[in-house]
Amino acid sequence: MKLYGSQTSPYVRRIRLFLADTSCEFVRLNILDGSDREKLAAMNPTLRVPMLEEDGNVIFDSGVIFRYLAAKTKATTKGGPLSWYQENQLTVINAVNDSLVMLYQCSRSGFDTNDDKLFFNLQRERIATSMYVLEQQAANAEFANWNYPAIALYSLLDWILFRELLELDEYPALLAFIDQQQQQPMVIESDPRLT
Repeated sequence: MKLYGSQTSPYVRRIRLFLADTSCEFVRLNILDGSDREKLAAMNPTLRVPMLEEDGNVIFDSGVIFRYLAAKTKATTKGGPLSWYQENQLTVINAVNDSLVMLYQCSRSGFDTNDDKLFFNLQRERIATSMYVLEQQAANAEFANWNYPAIALYSLLDWILFRELLELDEYPALLAFIDQQQQQPMVIESDPRLT
């Protein structure tokens, strides 16, 4: 089994953390570099990471990869199949992640993402409302178990800190959650700062 992705991607990291106790080769790609980009394009028409290769099959998207792995391993060690509530938690986490990725890419492309433009305003609104919900859930200890939603949340929050995308001071429960997870398997090896 091979997992392809970048060291900095929070979507790749969540799969690496989920696979921490599994034998899986990590193939690091620089998805913006010529030869790595060509390899990515040859395997995945979406040109996105992560992707998982096993037995000649390539699986795209972190959500699909998680469902594949959960079905394959029965996910007994990390909470089993997700409940509908957990699926909703993951949707909120993904909403923040997707909006921040879009704003980050726009910023790197030279756009001022603080402009009063519909696209930027919608992303900032989605981030604010979703972060409020995640803060409340963390305060209620809803991410106390190291399962896939908690792994996805940790990957998002540490990526936010790494890229300096948001000030997290107004989210004390989320900051406490990050601190509590530092000793989890693969957290150090998957740190995006190790580029």
